Amino acid sequence: MALALQQLINGLTLGAVYGLIAIGYTMVYGIIGMINFAHGDIYMVSAFIAVTGFTLLAAFGVSSVPFALVVVLIVAVLFTSVYGWAVERLAYRPLRGSTRLAPLISAIGMSIFLQNMVQLTQGARVKPIPPMLTGGIDIYETAEFTVRIAYSQMLIVLVTVGLMIAFSWLITRTSFGRQQRACEQDRTMTALLGINVDRTISLTFMLGAALAAVAGVMVTVYYGVVDFYIGFVAGIKAFTAAVLGGVGSLPGAMLGGLIIGLIEAFWSSYLSAEYKDVATFSILILVLMFRPSGLLGRPEVEKV
Repeated sequence: MALALQQLINGLTLGAVYGLIAIGYTMVYGIIGMINFAHGDIYMVSAFIAVTGFTLLAAFGVSSVPFALVVVLIVAVLFTSVYGWAVERLAYRPLRGSTRLAPLISAIGMSIFLQNMVQLTQGARVKPIPPMLTGGIDIYETAEFTVRIAYSQMLIVLVTVGLMIAFSWLITRTSFGRQQRACEQDRTMTALLGINVDRTISLTFMLGAALAAVAGVMVTVYYGVVDFYIGFVAGIKAFTAAVLGGVGSLPGAMLGGLIIGLIEAFWSSYLSAEYKDVATFSILILVLMFRPSGLLGRPEVEKV
């Protein structure tokens, strides 16, 4: 019982990170109908920005953890938003009128470029930082095991819930959200109505990158170590979460991330950890066999 409760906490924490990255995938897909395969590497870049930021603040004698977190979050969001804008401007906009395959290949090229850029500039070795948030709260205890929720886990879950509420409000209640939904339905008609489609798409890429930045900072605080390859692994998991929950659905992306996080946590605890990815993709296959649009996705209706 105690072990299951601990793995539930670990799974929800991991799933929250996957969900944050998956929302970026699903926002881009919702507006242009394509997957941004460089999104996971933008998350990786934000993690390296976080490591650099925390290291510099420590070198300047900044000891306040809340202040350091706020500063690094702001810097990571600003820088990765620029990366998101650059990916849209270089990999997608010039090929928007081309076949659907061309911008996907271009985005994969951007992904490889970002990986190699970080590897060349930062080195191939892992980059560790000292623990930022230590300690936690003991919520259940037995003679053999103590269930603890760490402060870093609480931070990740609270930030994820807050961002989920904020972005749901942004999409459903604001003028920019209406512009996004209009671009999703018909970009030509949206442009005829006076909406700047290019700007709306660019801002969507930047918002998705900002969410990846938050995920990168949270993972850096949680694990305390990053490397240039984490973007590929997390990107694949987040993409799977977006498909599982229903590509185009923000709640679906978060639900898919939580499901994958829980599967990995419980599978690693009770069965062989080497096969946790097999379990994740098997669940995905089963869901798509019976619900091709995902758990919360809507079937596409083709206009004729």
